[in-house]
Order: sequence, then structure tokens, then C-alpha cells
Amino acid sequence: MLPPTLIRRLVLAPVVVVIALGFIALSPFLAVLALVSGLLARPKTGRMRSLRLVGFVLTWFVAESLALVTLAGLWVISGFGGRLRTEPYQSRHYAVMRRLLDRLYEGAEKTYGLRVEVDEPDLTGDELIARLTRPVIVLSRHAGPGDSLLLVHQLLSVYGRRPRVVMKATLQLDPSVDIIGNRLPNVWVKSRQAGEHIFTEQIARLARTLEPLSALVIFPEGGNWTPGRWRRGIKRLEGLDRKDLAKRAAHMPNLLPPRPGGALAAIEACPEADVIFVAHAGLDNIVSLGDIWARFPIDQVIRARWWRVTHDQVPRTASHEEQLQWLYAWWERIDGWISENRPADSPAPAPAE
Repeated sequence: MLPPTLIRRLVLAPVVVVIALGFIALSPFLAVLALVSGLLARPKTGRMRSLRLVGFVLTWFVAESLALVTLAGLWVISGFGGRLRTEPYQSRHYAVMRRLLDRLYEGAEKTYGLRVEVDEPDLTGDELIARLTRPVIVLSRHAGPGDSLLLVHQLLSVYGRRPRVVMKATLQLDPSVDIIGNRLPNVWVKSRQAGEHIFTEQIARLARTLEPLSALVIFPEGGNWTPGRWRRGIKRLEGLDRKDLAKRAAHMPNLLPPRPGGALAAIEACPEADVIFVAHAGLDNIVSLGDIWARFPIDQVIRARWWRVTHDQVPRTASHEEQLQWLYAWWERIDGWISENRPADSPAPAPAE
């Protein structure tokens, strides 16, 4: 259960800044310890992981602190929050988000040698103009906060889009995500209520107001892949007497079966939007800070594939069943791409029987 908003603003945010200042002050000492630890570690397990982690955490704290100070300043100059919903302040908040993600991405590049390669169709002429003047609904696999941040960073910094994200409410424990996310148009989904109709309505309402440079980001799986969630997803379909979909889900070992409610509601609510499907591979196992230390890949290329379905090719007038089959067909394509592009040192999932 999340603390109340007032507690998050008056306690969590200042605590993060204090911790950040303490970490910055101690960073030279921590860097020396990490360097010594790296030199003494076995070659196969070391690779200066401790030093890399210190560098990345330092980058994170600096970026987070700068964002929080800027957000506090925007709240004051907006008339203590009175004009935060106006267009100039919405633009400023997207700029804060872009700078925050730019710093984190650059930090990952410098400390871990991270590189991202996105494969997408080359667009020219009318197609390129349409890409720049039409809203998009982005349906992506869910593989942890790392891939999610990279996706939003790509939309903001590379494509100049204004992302609206359907995300878990627990992310509000991060002060900068909490403040920016609540000042901009987004939807927070509580895990225990993910299937409730209220969230579908919120997503549809968000989609209806998409502007030409907006991007609505939805993760239809609703959570990271785990063997347990994978099996429960298949059993859920069987319990709904959808053995056909359960069989298809069982042949998608990399993904959870998609929950269609929010995605199809958004597609219906914004007829002029193109739909983009996103697959990516490389950061699947990065969920916690411990995973960053133990599993974060070093000098690895994170690969992504984007498919664009233009608004006139999206089956909006089809029946719900036809739309559901269309969504599953795309999910099968994404699963196949992941299997073919999974990094060599990242084992394929092996769900228990």
C-alpha cells in the first residue's frame, strides 16, 4: 500500500535528496572501495561491477536530485501549483523528464557500455510526414523498469513524442516519477485491481485526447515475465473457456498472454492513431537494484524492433473476437523475434511443467 501523497511529497522526496547528498559526499571513498573489490574479484565475476554500480548509482542520485529541485521550482513559479496543467508547464515537465532520462541513459552508456539499436521500417515522403503528425498507441512487452525507461527515453529524445504511460502505482515510490507522473496525463494501475473496468475507462479517456505528437504507452502483459505468472496466465485463459488462446499462450515462452482490455479500448477511443508494437531483448532480468549489480550486461547492445500499423490498417471496425485474434497474432510475432534476438549470455525461459 502506497503512503499518502502528502507523505510522499514531504518525507520521501526530501529523504531521497538527503541520501543523494550523502552518497555524493562519500562517492570518492566508495569508488576506491569498489576499485579494490574489482581488482580482487575473480575475472569472470568481477569486471569492475562494484565500481560500475557506484558510478551508475551516483549518476542516478544526481539526476534524481536535479529533477526534484527543478520540479519544486516549477511548483513555486506556477503559483504554488495553480498553473501546472497549462500547456507551458506541461511542456516544461516533459523537458524535465527528457533531461532525467537522458542523464540516466548517458550514465548507463559510460558505466556499463550500454548501447541501444532499434530496428524499424524506413519511412519516406508521406509516411514520414504522417509519422510526425499522427498520434501513436505503443503496445510493448513488459520486461522490467530498465526496458520501460529505455522505451520512454526513445519516444522523448529520439522521436520528440510526448508519452502518456499506463504504469504500476508502486512506481510512485520513486519521488521524481511520482511528481512528474502525476502532473502529466498518465494512468496508475494498482496490481490487485488491474482487471477492473475503471482502468479501461481511464485509458480510453487518455486516448481520446491524444495530440499529433502524443504517444500512449501500454504494456498489455501487465507485469514482468515469471514462470508462475506465465502458468497462471494460461490457467486464467483455460478458466475462461478460451483453450484456443491458452494453447497459443503456451507456445509463447517469452511473453505473458496479453490482457486486451486497455489496448483495445485505447485503439477504439483514438481512431486516427497508428499502433506501434515493440519487442526488445537484453534487460529482461533487471528488476531490482540487486539485479543491476549481479546481472546488468556489460558492453552489450540492447536490441529492439518496432512495427508500425497505420491507422487505416488497424481492425477498428472488426468484432472484438477478430481484434483479440489480431492482438495475439502480433504477440506471437514479438515472441518469435525475442527468441531469435536474445543475447547469447541470456538464457531462454524454461517454465516448469
